[in-house]
Amino acid sequence: MDIFEFTGGDTPLLVSMPHVGTHVPPELAARMTPAARTVPDTDWHVDRLYDFLGDIGAGRLRATHSRFVIDLNRAPDGRPLYPGASNTELCPTTLFDESPIYQPGAAPDAAEIESRRELYWRPYHDRLAAELAALKARFGFAILFDAHSIRSEVPRFFDGRLPDLNIGTGGGVTAAPDLTARALEAAAEAEDYSSVLNGRFQGGYITRRYGQPSENVHALQLELSQITYMEEDPPFTFREDRAAGIRPVLRRILEAMLDWAAKQS
Repeated sequence: MDIFEFTGGDTPLLVSMPHVGTHVPPELAARMTPAARTVPDTDWHVDRLYDFLGDIGAGRLRATHSRFVIDLNRAPDGRPLYPGASNTELCPTTLFDESPIYQPGAAPDAAEIESRRELYWRPYHDRLAAELAALKARFGFAILFDAHSIRSEVPRFFDGRLPDLNIGTGGGVTAAPDLTARALEAAAEAEDYSSVLNGRFQGGYITRRYGQPSENVHALQLELSQITYMEEDPPFTFREDRAAGIRPVLRRILEAMLDWAAKQS
């Protein structure tokens, strides 16, 4: 199976989906707990939710393998994403509910983590970097939108219910302020959904690594509350009735970013 699926666009916008994959190689799944084999911490159906990307000319890079194989949104050296807070690793060993992913004694050692980094992590990032470079060469700049989702309540990571739309720019450094303002304004105009900028989720490794406004690459992450479009408990059913409300909001956010891009030419 390919590590990722890529579809090119005809605008400066690339949408990355690093946590939507569900595939776990059988030999690896055999070492996991029954709960982990259901890959519950997936960014479920994000590719289906953003089914309009071709209509607006955005490119798409979609992971096929589960984050349990390797987390594409973590630093390759394994350093914590949020120092001082609870973090999952480059090769996660616990579920979001803190139960083990692996059966006793079956977690990956350093050599296996290195192997997975080369086999799964590096190809995704090489393709991501190459496409951003190509967009920058073509348009003079590139915009990266890292699309994520998470359960609305995960006590391990935050108290209470998460806002619906969580925009992250690394605390304000990974995208131009006026681009960020346009995205946030589009989110805030959706009266039925709550939104926040640089709250609990400020952007992961991908946003922080590639978002370099001084180098004409701008990056934003959106962490979307899954309650807005799906059932949050197994079997994690997509709810088209809910998606019909949030999908137009997501499209307006991306279109607002493209409007900003059009004014840069």
